[in-house]
Amino acid sequence: MYARPAAAAAAAILGFGALIILPATTTQAAPAAPATKGSGPARTVAHDRPTVVAHRGASAQAPENTLAAVDKAHALGFTWVENDVQRTKDGKLVVVHDDTLARTTDVEQRYPDRAPWNVKDFTAAEIAGLDAGGWFSPAYEGARIPTLKQYLQRITHNRQNLLLELKSPDLYPGIEKETLRELRNDGWLDRRHVDGRLIIQSFSAPSVREVHAQRPDVKTGFLGTPSVAQLPEYAKFTDQINPSHTGLDQAYVSAVHSLKGPHDKPLELFTWTVDDKDTSVRLAGLGVDGIISNNPSVVRDALGGRD
Repeated sequence: MYARPAAAAAAAILGFGALIILPATTTQAAPAAPATKGSGPARTVAHDRPTVVAHRGASAQAPENTLAAVDKAHALGFTWVENDVQRTKDGKLVVVHDDTLARTTDVEQRYPDRAPWNVKDFTAAEIAGLDAGGWFSPAYEGARIPTLKQYLQRITHNRQNLLLELKSPDLYPGIEKETLRELRNDGWLDRRHVDGRLIIQSFSAPSVREVHAQRPDVKTGFLGTPSVAQLPEYAKFTDQINPSHTGLDQAYVSAVHSLKGPHDKPLELFTWTVDDKDTSVRLAGLGVDGIISNNPSVVRDALGGRD
């Protein structure tokens, strides 16, 4: 969930301006009643300490964004997992973080003449044949990049919840509609899931706004740090403001919590990526609603209790 060097700044600084030029009309991905005041998803945080989210699964213990990482998070007792969704050359949705396949697969060995090995330049079948675990540990050699459908089936089996990130949506026009369609087809847009098991987020403010326009009942999150002056505009279409923990202070957390989002509930704040005890304790003291971690057990142990 890290932004590319210029992407995080652009999302925070330009996102507000980009909202103004979005088209007023959108195509519905699935029927949905318009959101009304007081309706919509429940607050994610139902206790007095932050929700702990396993970032790309339990990615400190298993290769990120694989089913093995999801299962490891489940085995450790974590209900919430985060993932990243992109689109293949032939239009399939897959769960992978980087725009390129080079870091987390053996694509360079399998296809040496196809640099820079971008996700969007490979078919789903080609991606399915890559080893997405050997880079992490020999024990995970042969792990695969899952399709979004496979991923949803696994977390459904594990009874886990999903913080889904639309990764680099500018590379994949229409991915909001396609992701919502896949979620609907796999039962993830029914009332039970929408009310407390699903959040869709992105570094792209226009993408988050598009998700809200197509399915106003779905809970959304913006990845970035809009200025305090911009927060009221973001609160029209997002339920969460999810910044990096770096530089986060009490004044900003309080400013987020002072506003209500599109479902007339206080805005939440999930922060990332936190892997140490001291930072976890500091952020909990600020009153953040969620902490996203590669090593969620460290965060849970620092805060006490189970998730």
